[in-house]
Amino acid sequence: MASSRSLALALVFSFLSCYAFVASLASSDGFLQCLSAAIPKQLLYTQSSPSFTPVLVSSVRNPRLFTPTTVRPLVIVTPTSASHVQSAVICGRRHDVRIRVRSGGHDYEGLSYRSERPEVFAVVDLNMMRSVRVNQRAGTASIDSGATLGEVYYAVSKASKQLAFAAGLCPTIGVGGHLSGGGFGMLLRKYGAAIDSVLDATLVDAEGRLLDKKAMGKDVFWAIRGGGGESFGIVLSWKVKLVPVPPKVTMFKLRKTIDEGVVDILTKWQVLAPALPEDLFIRVVVQKGEAEFQSMYLGTCDKLLPLMGSRFPELGLNRAHCKEMTWIQSVPYIYLGSTATVEDILNRTTSLDTFNKATSDYVRQEIPKDGWVKIFDLLAKPNAGIMITDPYGGKISSFPESATPFPHRGGVLFNIQYMNFWSAATDGSAQTKWLKDFYGFMGPYVSNNPRLAYVNYRDLDLGENVVVGNVTSYKAAKVWGEKYYKGNFNRLAFAKGKIDPDDYFRNEQSIPPMVARK
Repeated sequence: MASSRSLALALVFSFLSCYAFVASLASSDGFLQCLSAAIPKQLLYTQSSPSFTPVLVSSVRNPRLFTPTTVRPLVIVTPTSASHVQSAVICGRRHDVRIRVRSGGHDYEGLSYRSERPEVFAVVDLNMMRSVRVNQRAGTASIDSGATLGEVYYAVSKASKQLAFAAGLCPTIGVGGHLSGGGFGMLLRKYGAAIDSVLDATLVDAEGRLLDKKAMGKDVFWAIRGGGGESFGIVLSWKVKLVPVPPKVTMFKLRKTIDEGVVDILTKWQVLAPALPEDLFIRVVVQKGEAEFQSMYLGTCDKLLPLMGSRFPELGLNRAHCKEMTWIQSVPYIYLGSTATVEDILNRTTSLDTFNKATSDYVRQEIPKDGWVKIFDLLAKPNAGIMITDPYGGKISSFPESATPFPHRGGVLFNIQYMNFWSAATDGSAQTKWLKDFYGFMGPYVSNNPRLAYVNYRDLDLGENVVVGNVTSYKAAKVWGEKYYKGNFNRLAFAKGKIDPDDYFRNEQSIPPMVARK
């Protein structure tokens, strides 16, 4: 394995790197010729190709980010091997063409396939690199970054009915982006964030080198586990620890309206949910006039009912609400609905009929009852969106803030994701204004100094990078960076300085390089 990897590296470098790292003027033609000489042409889609737009759109998840004025890539590279990715990076460095990386396309601002400003760039789309290899005996999985969470969950379930991967809810999310930002889902209270299970990774750096955990060093390995995608290189694959789950889990979805006392129920939920046993997770989707409580319990209904009866009788859970199923069956149930099948989580496509915009918050102190009343008043207004809340506590909160770049640990009651939606029939201005106003209203109830946010719910309204002297400004990046990473932002900048001091990998919210003075 090591010898074949060395041979592949030697071939790539002997062909391309006589002066690969000498900067030159941007040359689109030279870049494309370089790619064509190193990568099979059927894996390259230039703007003149009839397949260019279908390939680009294939992983666009939000039509708000794909319009006639969207800055498109010069070419889309769809690699099938590590050497193709290395070649793309080497060609990009030689011809001064930067690369953006897409695994599932769920970047909330589309920065994996578009630019906010005019520039020449390429997209490396990892869609063809999506293998999932499960080692049941070791309880691990090796996962290519182009795999979706649905594909990972499906492969794990085929290997064992009592193993799972603790990650997000949406099955079309790409593993590469998810792990790069942290990643959490229904198992967060029992097993933590997805990055807490990462054992190793394979990275192509800005020099085209293929690095594992040992070769990249502890600071860079720390940085790629939650420090955001597209800052430190291209992570091709991850080795993760799988977690045990019982033969049956119990799910429920229970709606409560204002008339049924949902304000009082939420006022209790916000402090109770983070303190419940780790086997029980209850998230809430709050919208006009009601809230839906969505839950997973790692056990049977017979054990859940007395627990809920003693700790949370206000919710009124009874046996009719319980749905016992396997862990893998819970994935489509919670996200796609009760009629969805396990096979449905393998579908990589999503509808482009609905536009959306989102942002996020973290709550560390309980919201008073009158605050919840006002929340429902705002959710009842025209053009209102929704509020999705995920309780913390348990395993995710047990790690120090500095354990990974993802700093949202002890003391967090719950995370909030605000979202609003609209169709092509409107320009979305009313919906985005509501979102901005609601976010402003929530200021007194959420974290402050800084007001924290989750990088996988990326929001460019929090700040954008400024490039000075062809390097991202630390001062400008700090504005948004400390909101995602708190005190970890500074360490991320030094890790960036070690692995990519020339700032080759960058976007509107990438980590700036800081180089330690000797």
